[in-house]
Amino acid sequence: MTAFQISAAKDIRLRYNRNEPRVGPMRADGGIHVPDIKHAIEISATPEKVYSLVSTASGLGQWWATDITQPGPTVDLGFFNRATVYRLRLLSERPPLHADWICESGDEWNGTHLTFDLEATKSAALIRFAHAGWRTESPYFRSCNTTWGELMFRLKAAAEGRTRGPLFTRDGWLP
Repeated sequence: MTAFQISAAKDIRLRYNRNEPRVGPMRADGGIHVPDIKHAIEISATPEKVYSLVSTASGLGQWWATDITQPGPTVDLGFFNRATVYRLRLLSERPPLHADWICESGDEWNGTHLTFDLEATKSAALIRFAHAGWRTESPYFRSCNTTWGELMFRLKAAAEGRTRGPLFTRDGWLP
């Protein structure tokens, strides 16, 4: 290894061993590039069935959270006795293939997008999910990535009629 490679390796180890948010390369506009959370899963259901679960308050309540209210054109999801509330607004939709929500609250979620893109396959619907627009790759970002993985399996179960129920209850988690 060259001296530069050794120095770079040390820098990477130090960066990932600290409990500080990881920052990536600079964007063209001078901001920090943070990766999006992305998941894809095939669901044995029609895109129409899956779309209803990702584009409506009642649909979100079948796999994500039980504490959901709909004040006007937004959807509020409450977590841990409303210690955290995420307000979502459906920005764009192309039923049954695309739904894009923007989060209007939360320290790290504010301004992020939740995008659900669906594609019909021969016997299923392929869903591509992204939670985009994060400002830092913090420990909370990593926790959300793991949580979204579990939520994708709950969405799959709900669409396939094998509902495990939402992951979050009003006061905590479901097993």
